[in-house]
Amino acid sequence: QWRLVESGGGLVEPGGSLRLSCTASGFTLQYHSIGWFRQAPGKEREGVSCISTKTGTTNYAASVKGRFTISRDDAKNTVYLQMNSLKAEDTAVYYCATCIVLRLQGMNYWGEGTLVTVSS
Repeated sequence: QWRLVESGGGLVEPGGSLRLSCTASGFTLQYHSIGWFRQAPGKEREGVSCISTKTGTTNYAASVKGRFTISRDDAKNTVYLQMNSLKAEDTAVYYCATCIVLRLQGMNYWGEGTLVTVSS
């Protein structure tokens, strides 16, 4: 059974950093583009970043470009999202999913999410 599990969320002050992890079980991440998506309270889910297989091509939402970095470690079957200079508006549940990189669009397989709260 394919499964994605997110971890690394928590409470952080504005300007702080967090690193989220997305680990796959039941399938090999190496052969899939994987992305991060988020949903803030009362808002629709939005694409944050996505990284392709093979070339490692990345795409970022304008709101996080320059602050967030997506990476993958295929040996660990894990994709990461390093989040720096966090703002209150980054508060959301963050999900990882298989994705289409250029569209920043999620596809078939999703994790259950991890909560990130940015607050002083």
